[in-house]
Amino acid sequence: MAKEITPRSQDYSQWYLDIVKKAGLADNSAVRGCMVIKPHGFAIWEKMVAILDQKFKDSGHVNAYFPLFIPKSFLSREAQHVDGFAKECAVVTHHRLKADPNGNGLIVDPDAKLEEELIVRPTSETIIWSTYKDWIQSYRDLPLLINQWANVVRWEMRTRPFLRTTEFLWQEGHTAHATRDEAIAESLMIHDIYADFAESYMAMPVVKGVKTVNERFAGAIDTYTIEALMQDGRSLQAGTSHFLGQNFAKAFDVTFLNENNQKEFVWATSWGVSTRLIGGLIMTHSDDEGLVLPPKLAPLQVVIIPVPKPDPLINEVAEKLVKELKAKGISVKYDTDEKSRPGFKYAEYEMKGVPVRVAIGQRDLEKNQAEVARRDTREKEFIPLDGLGTYVENLLQHIQENLLLRSLRFRQENTFEADDFATFADILDKKGGFVSAHWDGTTETELKIKELTKATIRCIPLERKMEEGKCILTGNKSEGRVLFAKAY
Repeated sequence: MAKEITPRSQDYSQWYLDIVKKAGLADNSAVRGCMVIKPHGFAIWEKMVAILDQKFKDSGHVNAYFPLFIPKSFLSREAQHVDGFAKECAVVTHHRLKADPNGNGLIVDPDAKLEEELIVRPTSETIIWSTYKDWIQSYRDLPLLINQWANVVRWEMRTRPFLRTTEFLWQEGHTAHATRDEAIAESLMIHDIYADFAESYMAMPVVKGVKTVNERFAGAIDTYTIEALMQDGRSLQAGTSHFLGQNFAKAFDVTFLNENNQKEFVWATSWGVSTRLIGGLIMTHSDDEGLVLPPKLAPLQVVIIPVPKPDPLINEVAEKLVKELKAKGISVKYDTDEKSRPGFKYAEYEMKGVPVRVAIGQRDLEKNQAEVARRDTREKEFIPLDGLGTYVENLLQHIQENLLLRSLRFRQENTFEADDFATFADILDKKGGFVSAHWDGTTETELKIKELTKATIRCIPLERKMEEGKCILTGNKSEGRVLFAKAY
């Protein structure tokens, strides 16, 4: 199976597509730019959803659902917002089809034209804030902490499964607050939740920072981002949290009476992560043999394979181990399918990223042991049957930790500093990775650097050290370094 995967060193982009296909994560669909998420890929997404959903609820948020369709006039109310999304919108103009009188199938019924076109949801700020106008009257209605799990459509010209598709799945939180400080605190809290999820569950280290004016979300005052570094040296924006100020409240006239009975506009946030996280998971950990998954997000954490096939004694040992692991909350499968040889099963589960494989053979039982293989390093050990369950439980934790440490090490080895433009451009051309460099703070310089190198400012790190310097392009004064990279 691994021979069907293009090596990363040969063609990283094709390697990624091969992993998506061979690991059974997604397929192309009949609709250009859209994907079919297959059961294995969707199971990973379900685990992400379950973890994040609980984190949101633990922090006081509740789920709701808002319409897929947005009146065109809504999108026009916030100027920056419409400018940011206008080119990506899918538009519904009619509500009915009819048979072609010439016998050529179906045509759009010209008499079914909508009075106002509807936009297929690219993001939900406008439809949600039009609703909040009716829900918020006084300070007693605040804060309003709502999240929705949904699909969105952004018309993309160049697509890639999970990373950038015309339709994708995500969650989007939309909250309303009585004060500016409360809204900023909300944005930062969600930013922390995203960063913790990326590192603690995905084993994907991220840099926390704020976007530049040019890169921030359309309609936001500030956009907080988590940025991860993929194995090809490109950055991935993995999640964003936006402080929207009062922009959308003013656009939709959402006000409340404060404790002094004075009318004020509410303060807003929005935030989201999407199925793009699965793309990040693939590119952070996987290898030329297939998918590698951190145990906390693996739909199947342990597979037990009888060698060469099931028999009563092997079954007894395997079923005991299954029972023990399930009692520990570990997902496990005993594969008794006799249509496939053990070698084929090894390759199949390795391709799908199952973290731990336990092989139990007749000869192993004679020695009171089983072979345990870990997916992250592909190392194998013979472990005594007594204590095997505890060993596997601990091994899963070690794999989780190792994947994070391995990724952190990769990021450290591929993060550079540059103090002049020649060095900066040379690093991006020959090495890639994150480049920490001085910038004069102007959008003009930011866009010129992008034009010359294709690198963008991924973020202004929240924990950057403040130091005066000179911009790598203009030589003008800089207050501190920012993080550049070529990005997905």
